[in-house]
Parts: sequence; structure tokens; C-alpha cells
Amino acid sequence: MPAYRFLTTALFALCSNPIVMAASNMVPNYEVKLLMNPTAVLGTDNKLKPTVLSTFAMPTSVTKMNVQFLDTNAKDIYNAGWSPRIRKMEGGSNFELTYKKRYTVTNDNINAALTTANGEGFDSTTTTYDAQIEWGYQKKTLSISRDKTASDAGYSGTDLPGTSASRSMLISEAPDKFNNWLGNNWGTDSLSVSRIFGPVLAKRSIGTWSGLQFYVEVWPIKNAAGTGTEYIVEASFKTDSSATASAKHDELVTFLTGKGWFLAQDSLKTQLIMDRY
Repeated sequence: MPAYRFLTTALFALCSNPIVMAASNMVPNYEVKLLMNPTAVLGTDNKLKPTVLSTFAMPTSVTKMNVQFLDTNAKDIYNAGWSPRIRKMEGGSNFELTYKKRYTVTNDNINAALTTANGEGFDSTTTTYDAQIEWGYQKKTLSISRDKTASDAGYSGTDLPGTSASRSMLISEAPDKFNNWLGNNWGTDSLSVSRIFGPVLAKRSIGTWSGLQFYVEVWPIKNAAGTGTEYIVEASFKTDSSATASAKHDELVTFLTGKGWFLAQDSLKTQLIMDRY
């Protein structure tokens, strides 16, 4: 074959088979979540003590938020890494629906978790989901969430819908990635036979720490025996910077430890709710 014909053929083949570059990973923000010792920071009324409020310049007023999850009795959705949630914030005008997919971060390798998510369709071209690293005491989790809303007409305060209405809301707004995760309509089929896990009425206090907006939430969760209530107290802040998250995480551990308020465990609120309700 003459050289020019060979070159022409090669160029034609290259143009007919363009190289498709894979999309890059999602860029997460970071939420540092650390537990506080409830016996040290809560009064006999199970509210934050005045010394805690004053330390973080928090008002005595709190924001209530009622939260519940839906899943099958066998927890098929949760076991597939998803958590469909309905939340009502005090003063909010709608129910907040969230479809969250979790990825474990192993050996602190955040990029590996993002790459795994990328391989499952969550990449930098994904504009309707938000990626976040939930940075606990020792454990990190990548959460990729899609938020929707549903009307709260007919409900008052922080009241949440019952099983039938909750199913309908989450089925109606189910995004395709969730719905078709393990097969066509897997998500909505699972929701159609789901039940409520919860609800849990939590209280949030908002203040500042080290120049950051700072949250402390008190979650009354049914205890393991099902005979009473265990109070989970979680302190948190958000940042777009991995370096800030890392540095301030360690600073906050030291700060809370110095106050005698730190509980050296990872926060597992969702898991506790799924296990105990």
C-alpha cells in the first residue's frame, strides 16, 4: 500500500473512533462530625447546659427537626448503600426528601471512594447530586445525595406523614439512579413495601467555633433494649477544604477533650435508627 494511502486510512480510522475521556471524580465538601458526652453536656432536662451554649455563642432557642427513613423490613435499601429520608425542619415550608448513597472510605483514601462512585455513574458531570465526606472521629464516609421536596399541606409543625403518604412522596420523587440501582424500578418497588424507621425529633443549636459556623444536635434515639431513650449529642461544622477539615477536626478533638466533653466514638445515627426502630 502506498504511504499516502496508509496514512489516509489511519487518519480515517482515528477520526471514526474518537478517544472518549472518562469524566473526572466529583468534588466533595466536608462535614466534620464528632460526638460529645451526653452526661457531660446535657442537663437533667436533656438540654445543652448553659456552659456549652455560652462556649459556642449559642442562643437558648433551638431548631427542631423531625426525621424518618423508609425501608423494607429486611432493610434491602439500606443494605444496598442507600437511605431515603423525609425530614421536616421547624419553620420549613415543605417536607425535605433526600436520597443518599453511601461509600465507605477505606484507609483514609477519599479519592478511591470517589473513583468507585465515578464507576457507578457519579462523576463530575453529575449536577443534581452533591458529594460530601462525612468526617467522623476515626471513620470517613462518602455520601452522595439528591434532595427533593414534597408539600406539607395538611400537616402542622414538624409532624411527618404516615407510612402510606411517605411511600407515595418518596416514590413520586425517586431519581433514576436510585430507582434503577439494582434493576429497573428497584427503588420504587422497594419503597412500595417499605415501612418507617423512626421518627426521631432532634434539636439543633447553632453557634460559632474557631471562626466556623458550628452546630450541636441532640438526638433522642430509642435505646438498644427498646425500653428508654439514648441521647446522641453531635457537634459538627462544614468546609469546602480538605486541609481545613483535617486541621480543624484535630483541633476540635483537642478542644472538646480539654473541656471534658469529648466522646471518642464515631457517630452512627442512621445505623442506630435503622437498628432500633
